[in-house]
Amino acid sequence: MKDVNCYLVFDGNCREAFDFYKKCFGGELFTMKFSDAPEGSAPKGGGDRLMHAALRNGSALLMASDTMPGMPFQKGNNFSVTITCESNEEVDRYCKLISEKGKVTMEPQETFWAKRFAGCTDQFGVNWMFNHEKPMQM
Repeated sequence: MKDVNCYLVFDGNCREAFDFYKKCFGGELFTMKFSDAPEGSAPKGGGDRLMHAALRNGSALLMASDTMPGMPFQKGNNFSVTITCESNEEVDRYCKLISEKGKVTMEPQETFWAKRFAGCTDQFGVNWMFNHEKPMQM
């Protein structure tokens, strides 16, 4: 395991929230709208909603997104614990272990942002994301 972070989910105001957090904490802000994702990799109807926001200040990292188009927003359940993994095998292992008696929400797979990514909800209702990062391309 390389890193653990909290991942927040907003209902269309992620950009506003992260502009505020940047004002408070400083750092570098990266954002990607659903409409900026490679064709075919994001749901239609996202408009200006953010698919991903990352605010980095030194080694601290806060990440978030708006809800996916068509997905309901539920206060109190709008976060995930994110584990940055060191290998594809680690993504698979953690997802399998954490989702026991829970539910896999996204099967482990390669995505345009990750060598391997998986999502699940554990038996206690906590949302988890496991990510083996691809090198950032600027």
